[in-house]
Amino acid sequence: MISIYEIKPKFQNLLMPAVKWMRNMGMTPNQVTVLALILSVVTGGLISVFHDNQWIYILMPIVMFVRMALNAIDGVMATKYNMKSKLGLLLNELGDVISDVCLFMPFLFIAEDYGVGIVIFIALSIISEMAGVTVQVVGSSRRYDGPMGKSDRAFIIGLMSFLIFVHLNVAPYLHFVFYICSILIIINIYNRIKKGLKEAV
Repeated sequence: MISIYEIKPKFQNLLMPAVKWMRNMGMTPNQVTVLALILSVVTGGLISVFHDNQWIYILMPIVMFVRMALNAIDGVMATKYNMKSKLGLLLNELGDVISDVCLFMPFLFIAEDYGVGIVIFIALSIISEMAGVTVQVVGSSRRYDGPMGKSDRAFIIGLMSFLIFVHLNVAPYLHFVFYICSILIIINIYNRIKKGLKEAV
């Protein structure tokens, strides 16, 4: 099924000047990964604290885009400059999950179902990434199958935040959005496991 992740190669090509600039500054892929993590944690904390102020939500789509760029940059840098490492792999996987949790948490304070929908959404998002990683144990490659992969989730969260920022009253409908997205993530998990097992045969 279609996922925003499929445009990643083209996005990476656009980021090549930034990759070269950051490398010329002496940055390593792991430092870029940690920078993306710190940015996500700080942003999630700020929005959680000031969740009653609609203006703060403009940070979310901006940070989501910057984080996506940084996540692409660290991978391109590691490949282009032969800087791949086991630590980098761990930082990349753990950093993505931690970042997602921190950036999704502010919606706990505004969803009108006591946060049930966003909790389910967060839990399934973590399981989805676990499914994508753990199929490697049986001999498959890392799976990024959609629908509602990491990039798609970032888009939804960024869109909802932007709508809040422009004063659209989406709060009463947020939990429905998260329920629908959660169903799509369940399909995502199934696809990753199924295709991972098929590839490992």
